[in-house]
Amino acid sequence: MNKIAVFFADGCEEIEGLTVVDMLRRAKLDVVSISITGNKEIHGSHNITFFADATFEEASSDLETFDGVVLPGGAVGTANLGAHEGVVSTIKKFADEGKLVAAICAAPSVLGANGILQGKRATCHPGWEDKLTGAVILEDRAVVDSNIITSRGMGTSIDFSLAIIQKMADEDVIANVKKGIVY
Repeated sequence: MNKIAVFFADGCEEIEGLTVVDMLRRAKLDVVSISITGNKEIHGSHNITFFADATFEEASSDLETFDGVVLPGGAVGTANLGAHEGVVSTIKKFADEGKLVAAICAAPSVLGANGILQGKRATCHPGWEDKLTGAVILEDRAVVDSNIITSRGMGTSIDFSLAIIQKMADEDVIANVKKGIVY
């Protein structure tokens, strides 16, 4: 079974991360929500407070067993993710190893800042394109380029999630998830 980490920071766009967790769990993938705040409580960008499954410190020794990592957006959340040494080292390592690295909204800028988008097709929230250093910029709802998946924002969260599922599961699983959510 594929194991995916979703990193959450204070100031994240709640829907962009929680939709991924929900959709991947519907696909029966092993998803762990991981807080980088030092505790499990996350304060989203729209004053929604929720709890992650684990803290980064609790999960860090196990991250090598994961098959992918997801970064939700939100301007403040993205800045917090990009400033976290553990997040940065994880995305670089996963990208180098060909593991899934996915980011939505403003979060693809973290990939751009760390050289992960060089020569890759990618997308992001409008206005963040200049932060996708080295990328071929597209405006698609979700863009898949090898092991890198990017998406535009809250309104594309389902497409983003389905693109991740498509990398990790077969067509029957995708069809069942789409049917289950009336997509």
